[in-house]
Amino acid sequence: MIDPLYAMSGFAVGVLVGMTGVGGGSLMTPLLILAFGVHPATAVGTDLLYAAATKTVGSMVHGFAHSIEWRVVRRLATGSLPATAATLVVLSYLNQSEAARSLITVVLCVALLLTAGALTFRNAIVETFRSRFPAFASRDTAIDTVIVGAILGVLVTASSIGAGALGVVALVILYPQLPMARIVGSDIAHAVPLTLAAGAGHWIIGTVDWHIMGSLLAGSVPGIVLGSYAAIRVPERALRLVLAATLILVAGKLASDHIAVGSQLITAFTHRAPN
Repeated sequence: MIDPLYAMSGFAVGVLVGMTGVGGGSLMTPLLILAFGVHPATAVGTDLLYAAATKTVGSMVHGFAHSIEWRVVRRLATGSLPATAATLVVLSYLNQSEAARSLITVVLCVALLLTAGALTFRNAIVETFRSRFPAFASRDTAIDTVIVGAILGVLVTASSIGAGALGVVALVILYPQLPMARIVGSDIAHAVPLTLAAGAGHWIIGTVDWHIMGSLLAGSVPGIVLGSYAAIRVPERALRLVLAATLILVAGKLASDHIAVGSQLITAFTHRAPN
């Protein structure tokens, strides 16, 4: 059975993804947590497999268009997959405890703010790196790409966020000679094994809700199609700024809720403690 509320949420997020190219995990995971009360670990795990399905379609499109730099994808995966495995071990040890909720919420807030910054200041960030490190683009960037992959592996596995906007910014800095189409294609292609491995790991440790994922996919597929069509009619810069502002507000809401829950736990523990 398709849940209409989840399907409508998937449709809304799909429209934004189709229009901006980013925002899937950045919006879907917080939406599941804040609007539907899903445990953060389950929200992340479900969104990862949802992202793996949608990214696979995008990767196939870029593959047919020959806009994927497989050398870059291999380097990113060399760092991201081991980091994903290590992060899953930590999450499995914490299970769905309050410690897991706290860890995921903190990483989620950080990833949201980083993504908002990347959306807003992408050009400025790229220009700053290139002006301060003129030799950065000419030297061998294999090790740097592996390190970026490892960072993305941790962020994506713990929050389902980072494979889009952050990955593109990093690749633009590391590979200025590549056309933007190949950078985007390579980033999407790398996101497939990353989200699939992370999502499968969450499935193994029991933090995936298949019913929610099916409902989200039912709404997001037509949403992405509609958003992609509307993208040529709406200024991209304005969309990115609106999306960045939304992510900052969501991060603030998550952080305030987390602090409120923590205060309640401390108060309850203090009242129960013997005099």
